[in-house]
Amino acid sequence: MLDAFLYLHIVLMVFWLGGDLGVFYSSRYVIDPALAPAARLTALKIMSGLDLGPKICLILFLPSGLTLISLDAHGGSVFGIDLLPWWLLLPVWLGAFGWLWLMYTDHHEPGRHPLVRRADWTIRIAVVAGMAATGVYTLVAAEPFGVDTNPKWLGGKVLLYALAIAAGLGIRRTLRPFGAAFATVMAGGADGETERVLKSSVNGCLPYVWAIWTSVLLAGLLGVAKPLATL
Repeated sequence: MLDAFLYLHIVLMVFWLGGDLGVFYSSRYVIDPALAPAARLTALKIMSGLDLGPKICLILFLPSGLTLISLDAHGGSVFGIDLLPWWLLLPVWLGAFGWLWLMYTDHHEPGRHPLVRRADWTIRIAVVAGMAATGVYTLVAAEPFGVDTNPKWLGGKVLLYALAIAAGLGIRRTLRPFGAAFATVMAGGADGETERVLKSSVNGCLPYVWAIWTSVLLAGLLGVAKPLATL
């Protein structure tokens, strides 16, 4: 069982990064004014389809990681946190699937369900706050949650996950002018200012994209190396 969830956790990380790379690559064609509007629309559809994968992986990364901690704690490993019995994981997974539904609904019909988008946004802020507080506590406490094996690596991994979600929220805010500008392009009324807004909204996301890639890669490294842990 532990190996199965470890494999799932790794697959989620791989698809998260791979999907994000596809989104980044296709976005270059979306903002290319030399292309016909139909070609740019096709690129946008590809980008949107690819973007669904990382969104799924981001959400499932949390319950899969908590499941790994629980299995480690109850399977003989000395670095697991013994505050996650299996029965506590059930509502975590149910909550994750509920979050997935909110995300998919908003992704599939953007702008048509403002309450759904607001709920998804609220959940992400709550997760960022909770993960950030947990990560900082794990880093500064001598024996966080009663664990005496110096799990600083875990605190770092949790903080990186919070950073990745926060960066995703930054992308959403930066992309707010994108919809209206792209609609103008599709209507054939684009001018230099419209193209500038379109390009700046997409390229403005790049620092957040790089933050996500760095966070996921470093989180994976910490999960494998577990630096400073006394296992």
